[in-house]
Amino acid sequence: KIENQTNRQVTYSKRRNGLFKKATELAVLCDATVSIIMISSSNKLHEQHSPGITPKQVYDKYQRDREVDLWAKQYQNMQKQLQDLNEINRGLQKDIRRRMGDCLEDLAIDELRCLEDEMVNAVKVIRERKTKKIDNNIDTSKKKVRNSQEIHRSLLQEFDIPKEESQYGLVDNGEYNHVLGYNDDNRILALRLQPCQPNLHAGAGSGSCVTTYTLL
Repeated sequence: KIENQTNRQVTYSKRRNGLFKKATELAVLCDATVSIIMISSSNKLHEQHSPGITPKQVYDKYQRDREVDLWAKQYQNMQKQLQDLNEINRGLQKDIRRRMGDCLEDLAIDELRCLEDEMVNAVKVIRERKTKKIDNNIDTSKKKVRNSQEIHRSLLQEFDIPKEESQYGLVDNGEYNHVLGYNDDNRILALRLQPCQPNLHAGAGSGSCVTTYTLL
């Protein structure tokens, strides 16, 4: 055995090419059926077959002439694996039905207690997850309320309206950019925030402007 890996790989490549060349000569000159399969030390597959011949045809002829079955043992192993997987699948399906209250007749007292403990723990985990979801939704709603309050206060400051005397309230339209209120004549006013346009407002910079509409 060649210990040096590089030298071993180089030798393998040279000998492989030489062997494949000889196989081709046998197939062409002698009209022989040749099939070669090689696996290197690096687990790479190389093969050479006579023109017009597939590896399966060569294997089938070998099995017929030798009266052997190259795949029988492999087929038996696959059948055994399939049976084991089917058994595992049946067990899992039975466990699922038991957790839904079915197939409990053949369970002993200890098994029923164990199943009960598992169900109690599962319900506990589900409730904790549900509570966490509810808390997250509450926090999100509180943030929206605080955001609307900040917008409300900024609008009051922009109109120089004292907080204790303000008669304006927010209307939630999903974007928090509309306000309804009453003026001194008891008419309903609608205020809407919109981007300022410098060419329409002299001396105004970028930001938001308030447009007032009289509804009633």
